[in-house]
Amino acid sequence: MSKTTIALENAVAEVIANRPAPGSVPTMRQRILADRAFAAVLKIIAPRIRHFIRQYGLTGHWDDAEQCCAIGVHRAIEAYDPARAQFTTFVNWQLRGELQSLRFRLMTDQRQSARRVEATTVSLHAATIGADGEPTSLEAMIEDEGALDRTEAGVDGMMADDLRTALLDAYVAQLRDVGIEQLKRKARAVRSVHADTPSLPRFRAKPSTPDPVDLADLETRIATQRALVERRLSDDTTPGDDTETCPIERERMRQVAKRAARVVAEIATTDPRFAGFADRRKPLPRRRKTDHGAAETSILPDSRAPHNALARVIVLDPAAVDAIEGSDPIERTLETLRGELPPYGIAAPTSDRLQ
Repeated sequence: MSKTTIALENAVAEVIANRPAPGSVPTMRQRILADRAFAAVLKIIAPRIRHFIRQYGLTGHWDDAEQCCAIGVHRAIEAYDPARAQFTTFVNWQLRGELQSLRFRLMTDQRQSARRVEATTVSLHAATIGADGEPTSLEAMIEDEGALDRTEAGVDGMMADDLRTALLDAYVAQLRDVGIEQLKRKARAVRSVHADTPSLPRFRAKPSTPDPVDLADLETRIATQRALVERRLSDDTTPGDDTETCPIERERMRQVAKRAARVVAEIATTDPRFAGFADRRKPLPRRRKTDHGAAETSILPDSRAPHNALARVIVLDPAAVDAIEGSDPIERTLETLRGELPPYGIAAPTSDRLQ
């Protein structure tokens, strides 16, 4: 054997020796030694890998071909039996099989069926001329520009259906709660009656639960209303669906759907589960009875008030006040009141009233 074959056999034996036992987890040391031995195996057969890549015409896909060869080497080590053949012979068929598979996947024109129709493999990244005369690539030309809009529209429709179903479930739950509460009140309002059988007590006890017949009737009415509302809310309803029903029935259905729409809208705006799907109404600020706007105030007394009927406002001139000296303030005020009416103020009573 040559030195290369001997080195390859030793490296493969080291990889097999560091392989963990079946059912056990490899240790960190085993992983490191196995990776080093596997890198040594790839380094030894690197010239052979380059030769096979050129032979199969995969130089344009060199990185992919090297990855396929590494996978082939790993599979060869997993299935290698030293007692049956040497690794240098066994690994060749693994490399050839991986490269042949890669060539058929990348270049479909190499197959017999492609050769009969003269098919040619073209890269999507190859430059070409678009419809507007600008240079572009085939990948850009086959891109569906409306795919995103159609996907979003489909998702919107699906979310709308889910939201409609959730709102209908909440509406039905509310109807059921209200109906059961009414049946409970009805059951509590039933009076006790005399028992017909003498062996029984004189009075029969009141029923503590609603009548099962009433509950079944309630469920039937709820199912009917749900089907009616769901039909009204669905997009598949056509104007000619209600032509066979009488006008009174159509009006009743319209009224039921109208009340249901109002209840569903209230649920959508108040239930926290639907907070992101409906515009929630902002609560109005609470106002107290004492909250009033600021009223305009004046320094003058209100002349319309009854207690100001005998009041009189006098405008004094500061210069005249400074000129008065040594006089009695009370006498001076009385003289002023007996005098002429000042230019500003409220009409004062006569001197006869003051005396």
